[in-house]
Amino acid sequence: MADVSVDVSGEMAPPAPLPKNAFPSFLQVPTQIPDPKEWFHKQRQNVRPWLLFLQTSNFKAPPSVPRLSKRIMRNIEYFQSNYLFVFLGLIVYCLITSPLILFAIAGSFYAGYKLNKRHQERRIVFFKKELTLAQVYGLVVVCSMPVYYLVGAHGAMFWVLGASFFLITLHASFYNIDAVIAQGEDGFPLLEQV
Repeated sequence: MADVSVDVSGEMAPPAPLPKNAFPSFLQVPTQIPDPKEWFHKQRQNVRPWLLFLQTSNFKAPPSVPRLSKRIMRNIEYFQSNYLFVFLGLIVYCLITSPLILFAIAGSFYAGYKLNKRHQERRIVFFKKELTLAQVYGLVVVCSMPVYYLVGAHGAMFWVLGASFFLITLHASFYNIDAVIAQGEDGFPLLEQV
């Protein structure tokens, strides 16, 4: 074997160490949160007609399993805003039928309102650190969790999630979207092949 030499000379410096804060910034809130009002308004504009959504003549069993998965994807994309309002309707139903959860949520909002007023007058200090308003709201949420557990909000939350998943999947499985939309009339960007 012949000796092979490789020149690896040069200047190598380790990366500069990052400055460490005295207190970890675990209470920082991300700033890239989308505006909920704008997003909700956009969803309201995209709601398909409810008569079309509930038209019983379009409910048919899927002919095969591969067509079933495509049908579910197309229905979820086409009726996305309608499904969101079905989910919100189930939340409202759950809150109306369980008043303790409604009182717990009202209490949390009242505590947040009072702390907001106090925050405007003077800053709230926690462990010698001034808290931002978002951090104060985070503390209200953390302190409200045991109350929500005691009033059964976890059961209601899982009921809403399960009922929504069941109803949306049932509708998306049996609603024949091909009868409503001609091929190529309305594009489905999620289903385009590359």
